[in-house]
Amino acid sequence: MADDSEKSVEIKTDDAKDEDSSSDDDNSNVNVAENDEPVKTFKDLGVTEVLCEACEQLGWKTPTKIQVEAIPVALQGKDVIGLAETGSGKTGAFALPILQSLLASAQRLHTLILTPTRELAFQIAEQFEALGSSIGVKTAVIVGGIDMMSQSLVLAKKPHIVIATPGRLIDHLENTKGFSLRALKFLVMDEADRILNMDFETEVDKILKVIPRDRRTFLFSATMTKKVAKLQRAALKDPVKCAVNTKYSTVEKLQQYYVFIPSKYKDCYLVSIINELAGNSFMIFCSTCNNAQRVALLLRNLGITAIPLHGQMSQNKRLGSLNKFKSKSRSVLLATDVASRGLDIPHVDCVINYDIPTHSKDYIHRVGRTARAGRSGKSITFVTQYDVELFQRIETLIGKKLPAFPTQEEEVMMLVERVSEAQRFARIEMKEQGEKRKRPRGEEGDDTEQSSGVRKKVRGGEII
Repeated sequence: MADDSEKSVEIKTDDAKDEDSSSDDDNSNVNVAENDEPVKTFKDLGVTEVLCEACEQLGWKTPTKIQVEAIPVALQGKDVIGLAETGSGKTGAFALPILQSLLASAQRLHTLILTPTRELAFQIAEQFEALGSSIGVKTAVIVGGIDMMSQSLVLAKKPHIVIATPGRLIDHLENTKGFSLRALKFLVMDEADRILNMDFETEVDKILKVIPRDRRTFLFSATMTKKVAKLQRAALKDPVKCAVNTKYSTVEKLQQYYVFIPSKYKDCYLVSIINELAGNSFMIFCSTCNNAQRVALLLRNLGITAIPLHGQMSQNKRLGSLNKFKSKSRSVLLATDVASRGLDIPHVDCVINYDIPTHSKDYIHRVGRTARAGRSGKSITFVTQYDVELFQRIETLIGKKLPAFPTQEEEVMMLVERVSEAQRFARIEMKEQGEKRKRPRGEEGDDTEQSSGVRKKVRGGEII
């Protein structure tokens, strides 16, 4: 095995360099160079006619950088490590080789794809179904928050592709009779850095023990952390590293700002900015489920169509929220970091960091929800007196000083009375919802339309 670490640094993501320079010295990776050749088509990469047509129908005209790098290598039968940001076409990079392998030798329980979040699992399943619709691919999404019994029935039908979060998959491997992955041909770990950061290491180890050693493994990650490097040594054989330097390709089109404000006026500034940029769609990131819920209720009480998405909502409600936002029937999505990775919602015009992320890396993932696929977008980060150090870390990481977003303090202060009234109603509703949850088998009112009654009580609460 040749040691190629020097070469691999050239085309590695910047992210990967700053996260983990030490773990690269014992990577045994062949390296793929960037090509400056004329634009390639999927056919040039070796993708079969049927799948080329499926790509055409999805509107994928030319392969993205990571696809150009990874697909030919994967089709040669090698293990792949893909380092690329979300929004760079990673799903296609592993989906096409897997579907092509299925075409060559159809087999049930052929592929396992592990993802860190439930929403990402559903999104990957959608792409597989779209690409594989003409060849009749069956997928199963196995995630928490959904009844295990119905999942067992789906698994009993032996789908071709299982897309799962690690925890729920272990539950099924241990408790569902007749379900095993002993014949598995492909293992894919998407957002591997996040899977390992969420402390799924023990689950991943268990899964690796019960699947065949003789398999193909694809590992996709935005950053090459020490944990990912360790996993790669345990799970991959002579992998080829396909790293694409896309880290800040969106940032050129992304206008990034900050607003320095006293923490007690955060809500007023938020309402003011949403009013100022009315007509845009917003994704607002909060640090806790509780805060996301509270701000959603507050905005709704002021007549702004807001909807929450966080880990304490039932899975059906999470998907419902996401679909309402995607279909543009709601213009503001209040989310925790559950939604900062992997979700591809093309029409997000503005990302607001209501709570500054404690890990600077999460900043890159959050603002990556806007300005996707070459569009332009804005991101605004709220910096209070307590966040200055965290904000400086973010500026250091992205290597630029952010400009201040222009706000009119007098105008914002005029909102104080209305906002504090809405805050009071939001607190009352939060309390009521908390009590509802304690009741046995009560419907949790953790989402959507319940606050419409309160809205009428807030003065001037007309739709903006």
